[in-house]
Amino acid sequence: MGTQTELLKKPAPTFFGIIVFKLLKGSVFFALAIVLYCLSDNYLPKEFKDFLARPTVDSILHHLRVHPGNKFFTHLAEQIAELTEANVLVASAGTLFYSLFSLVEGVGMIFRVSWAGWMAIGESTFFIPIEVYELMRPGKFSWFLLAVLVINVIIVVYLFRNRNRLFRHHLHAPPAEFKTPV
Repeated sequence: MGTQTELLKKPAPTFFGIIVFKLLKGSVFFALAIVLYCLSDNYLPKEFKDFLARPTVDSILHHLRVHPGNKFFTHLAEQIAELTEANVLVASAGTLFYSLFSLVEGVGMIFRVSWAGWMAIGESTFFIPIEVYELMRPGKFSWFLLAVLVINVIIVVYLFRNRNRLFRHHLHAPPAEFKTPV
């Protein structure tokens, strides 16, 4: 039992970084789900136009030397105009589900339960083929997506190699003593 406890107490800064990342990601997506739900009954093209007209947003865009009338913002406005309330509610529900998945995963990793480790490995592994496919599409290469792919591979390799050290496994737990009630 001593070596098992010592292994669990060994500091793992990379592991704690992954936990913080999972919890932050879950929190951001949870907030995004709430915002999407609140915006679902609004007229989104007008909201987008008003958002771009705000002095702070205009100042930030000016500082970044981005004109709100460029092709990106025009295309984004066209896409927003096609959204329906039902589409926004579905996106909100999907975002909420994904955020809860990440939050449960992060909390499980805090308690070092083995299923949380497998969830993190499975989630990160799930996105690797999708990211490779997107990188291989002609004209779609992105340094950001390449960085996300590398981070996902690092997370999978790290968690898989260190799963016995980082997580409690019920097979290795000492047997519980049975006491008869008096």
